Amino acid sequence: MWKTIVRRFLIMIPQLFVLSLIIFMMAKFMPGDPFTGMITPETDPTRIEELREKHGLNDPWYEQYIRWIGNAAQGDFGMSYTFKRDVGALIGERAVNTFWLSLVSVIILYAIAIPLGVLAGRYHNSWLDRLIILYSFVSYAIPTFILALLFLFFFGYTLGWFPTSGSVDIKYDPGTFGYVMSKIYHMLLPAITYAVLATTTVIQYLRSEIIDAKTQDYVRTARSKGIPMKKVYSRHIFRNSLLPIAAFLGFTITGLLGGSIFIETIFGYPGMGQLFISSITSRDYSVITALVMLYGFLALLGSLLSDIIMSIVDPRIRIE
Repeated sequence: MWKTIVRRFLIMIPQLFVLSLIIFMMAKFMPGDPFTGMITPETDPTRIEELREKHGLNDPWYEQYIRWIGNAAQGDFGMSYTFKRDVGALIGERAVNTFWLSLVSVIILYAIAIPLGVLAGRYHNSWLDRLIILYSFVSYAIPTFILALLFLFFFGYTLGWFPTSGSVDIKYDPGTFGYVMSKIYHMLLPAITYAVLATTTVIQYLRSEIIDAKTQDYVRTARSKGIPMKKVYSRHIFRNSLLPIAAFLGFTITGLLGGSIFIETIFGYPGMGQLFISSITSRDYSVITALVMLYGFLALLGSLLSDIIMSIVDPRIRIE
């Protein structure tokens, strides 16, 4: 398996190269540049032109691309024109927030979805099954920003149970117990919102797999041997039904690491999703290109992680 993983990583190199070229060209085709927003009626046009010349924005596109990809290969994605900071350090700072939010979201997601999927599959066509299906349809149909705004207004502003923005209370010092608890407290509402919206796929796949597994020969054999249904579900049906869930787990993890644009923006959570939106509105190309490259890498990594997880869940599956 290790040889296959190394080979898959080597295949990613030309894929990322093509992706980098597409990203760079799309950024160049976007109207304006990072200095366009500085133009006012009082601005001296020659000063703006000097800045563009100083930062190499007047060079031919292929020279700019070679310079950018060469620096990026060394981990240097340039400076953010908006935040006046190194892009790598800026993204790294936001990535930490997004990572912890993603971890909490995944835990809540599967804590909700797996029990509901098992119950819906085990007692299908019952009132409980219909209730769970109704919940799945509602969570699938409601737009992300609508549910996020409802949760923010009701739980944040009306009841005051959760903070309405930020990632930590400024009164705590980093590394203290209060700081950690404040971080978790600020994550809960956006994580719950994402988890509620993302449970539909897991519930439906798990429900369908359990319903199908109940008709399989190995289940009939186990029941004919007198094995209690509780053990049949836990040792046979549930384990085999996890394969489709494992197939999506890698994509779920890496997708969350990219940051949810709607969730982070509405809840004012300083993660990569919020950074992506602010970079687009301010035409901060160095941040935009670095983030899209990171998203592309995470997408490729998600495919590999899903294959590895499936091979662990079922050793009969071999990744190629």
